Amino acid sequence: MSGLMNILVIVAVVAIIFARQFKERRITTENKRWWVLPVVLAVVALREPGLLDPSHHTAAALLLAAQLVIGLAGGAAWAWTTRMWTDGEGAVWTKGGWATAGVWIVSMAVRIGLFAVGAPLGIHQGGPATMLSIAAMLLTRTGVTAWRAQSLRPAYRVPVAG
Repeated sequence: MSGLMNILVIVAVVAIIFARQFKERRITTENKRWWVLPVVLAVVALREPGLLDPSHHTAAALLLAAQLVIGLAGGAAWAWTTRMWTDGEGAVWTKGGWATAGVWIVSMAVRIGLFAVGAPLGIHQGGPATMLSIAAMLLTRTGVTAWRAQSLRPAYRVPVAG
């Protein structure tokens, strides 16, 4: 994919996910495909050339690692700031609020800060690194949310005959 396509994919994914977090959504813990989108993003990112700047391999790897840590931490914070509840039928619902939006804003600001650190040093950080970080964020958020949802489901007991 070209650099412009990478940017368009990143912006589209972020815009869709950001907008969806403010809508009430019913979630199911039976969904075994919650990891698909993050894995697809990661595969696309890893297949792209330029994940690491060959001129500054070590520094670029450190910045990539920092982006991944930001993605993991941001995903966990996003999941924990998402409001979750059950309805009368036991279905689990989620909705993000201002704290969730704050997590997104801080996460993006820190990512921009990493670009600001690397740019004067001549370290090229492209779309694949950002895509990989977003994949980490989505994977963590969805995994933690699914884990939290399981703890909200009521435990139904089957009456024992006898």
